[in-house]
Amino acid sequence: MSHWRRPLLALTLTAVAGVSAMAGLDALDRAYPPPLDLPETSVEVVDRDGALLRALATHEGAWRFRVALEDVDPRFIDMLVAYEDRRFRSHHGIDLLAVGRAAMQFVTNGRIVSGGSTITMQLARLIEPREERSIPAKLRQMARALQIEKRLSKDEILERYLTLAPYGGNLEGIRAASLAWYGKEPRRLELGEAALLVSLPQLPERRRPDRHPAAAEAARDRVLDRMVSAEILDERETLRGKEARVPQARLDLPFLAAHAAERVLRQDTRSVRHQLTISRPVQERLERVARNAARQLGPRLSVAMVLADARNGDILAEVGSAGFFDDRRSGWVDMTRAVRSPGSTLKPFIYGLAFEQGLIEQETIIEDRPSNFAGYRPRNFDLAYQGDVSVRTALQMSLNVPAVHLLDSVGPARLATRFKQAGVNLVLPRGEAPGLAIALGGAGLTLYDLVQLYSGLANGGKAVRIDMLASERGTATVLDRRAAWQVSDMLAGVLPPQGATSQGIAYKTGTSYGYRDAWSVGFNGRHVLGVWVGRPDGAAVPGLSGYASAAPILFEAFAKAGIGHTAFRKAPAGALRMARADLPVTMRRFQSARAGFDDARVAEPAPQIVFPPQGAHVELAAASGDVVALKLQGGRAPFRWLANGRPFDGISRRRTASWQPDGAGFSTLTVVDSVGRTASVNVFVE
Repeated sequence: MSHWRRPLLALTLTAVAGVSAMAGLDALDRAYPPPLDLPETSVEVVDRDGALLRALATHEGAWRFRVALEDVDPRFIDMLVAYEDRRFRSHHGIDLLAVGRAAMQFVTNGRIVSGGSTITMQLARLIEPREERSIPAKLRQMARALQIEKRLSKDEILERYLTLAPYGGNLEGIRAASLAWYGKEPRRLELGEAALLVSLPQLPERRRPDRHPAAAEAARDRVLDRMVSAEILDERETLRGKEARVPQARLDLPFLAAHAAERVLRQDTRSVRHQLTISRPVQERLERVARNAARQLGPRLSVAMVLADARNGDILAEVGSAGFFDDRRSGWVDMTRAVRSPGSTLKPFIYGLAFEQGLIEQETIIEDRPSNFAGYRPRNFDLAYQGDVSVRTALQMSLNVPAVHLLDSVGPARLATRFKQAGVNLVLPRGEAPGLAIALGGAGLTLYDLVQLYSGLANGGKAVRIDMLASERGTATVLDRRAAWQVSDMLAGVLPPQGATSQGIAYKTGTSYGYRDAWSVGFNGRHVLGVWVGRPDGAAVPGLSGYASAAPILFEAFAKAGIGHTAFRKAPAGALRMARADLPVTMRRFQSARAGFDDARVAEPAPQIVFPPQGAHVELAAASGDVVALKLQGGRAPFRWLANGRPFDGISRRRTASWQPDGAGFSTLTVVDSVGRTASVNVFVE
């Protein structure tokens, strides 16, 4: 064989052997690929910005969340790579320099001191866990690391590592660790917090900060010192990081919007991530308001709230009860979806339909006195009557008889149809048609329904379908624009509850029959908030009322929600608030459409002063503060009182008044009712 053929043959055989070896390795790689499918991760419910509201542990009881690099503080990533695998971006799964160093340490010490593991090798160990720490185990990790690097990018490797790395107990992955140890998402970690979480996966149980705080602190400080050596941090930054205390206890993961989360988890059992329109900061604040309010109200009372954006229908907060785990209040019951009597909260829509039909203006006079509607005799909440009042006053005082008069004229069926168009179906007794009792709460609906209806008042008459899932939502006309503005303008004039400050909101209250439910619904130019107070079992609560029990919660929730203030919509063309004198004659007094209404009306007798009686001697010393109490019977409100021909300040709708005499001697007291009838007595002041 010539001198040049032998080397050529050797080279050929070597090439063939190399190709065969590569083909064999490639076949082996295809035959035994690494298991790269992620294990089960925790199901999560997140808010509109991705912040966690609620999560479910995996079936084996682990908290494990899928992680994307953009959701983690970049400084944490830099520290992790510098500490665990500084040549991560350049090697192909195995750092030969690190392996050589580990081999030398093994020869020198007779045991494994450091494994020379790369982040990719650590991922290989995480996807195929083995308890043993031996040379064969290390070789298997190396082989798997090479396979992983062929299939995944560096960023994908990091994301899988940050999803599976152990952080103590049943915490897996940086997101679970950040939430459990610091109560925050990993993109908001501070320097010392990031350093501790870099150190934990190496010895997660020995460095658990709640059990071994000294070891945790020492490990964190070593990470910070290494960052100085790697010139990632300076000395001043590391000192600041070392000053922070390690966490003393593990925190519970968020459990917010519990009822909303339960509902969406039941509706969709396949998705791992559910995003709601709820805002976590707003939800937290309203849940706090509900808990504090329920604590003051009593042990069995609960509070529910729904806050929605009337422009797009997004639910920003939904509080189903004052405490999901509060057995005394049946906290597991979602009272935002419970069908209850709405009390007087539907009255604004009755007035709105009357505006649409041209039956009333704000200063139109309407009667509030005992009336009979074919056997139905509504009474006011305080069992008193105000006589002649303006429509504006009737709605603001939530008088019952005027509302029934108006509903009788516009028609209960028309009201129910308008609600149905807006996506709200009134719940009526089986077989019954809508009747006049709707005006006073004689139908059932939910807090969710009520907020949806009131979105129409905030949104210029267009009610939007409210929902906590981002989706296409339609609108429907609940009132025309002018009627909606008139009603909103009147409700904006209702005085806030005692102790609350005006916040530029319009609101209405309601109390169901038998003191079972208290309601308050308010809105500004954009947001609608509904509040329900009561017992979930429907039991009566003496003294419960919308104004005293629910309205203060409404005002507090608006003040603390952090949603800002949006001005009401401007009055549309043709919407005016006219003085009574400027109204057409036919609009100055409302005339009921019911035939025989005048016959059904109970006429009042003429007014009569019953105290002090005619000729009485009044001793000022015996009267508190030199004030004399006056009482009358009969007459039609409102009343004007005069003393010696001089009128008192203002007029009164009550049959009681107070008089402060100018001095001793005879005085003449006179009262005039709304139709001009008078009564007088002469008294002697001593």
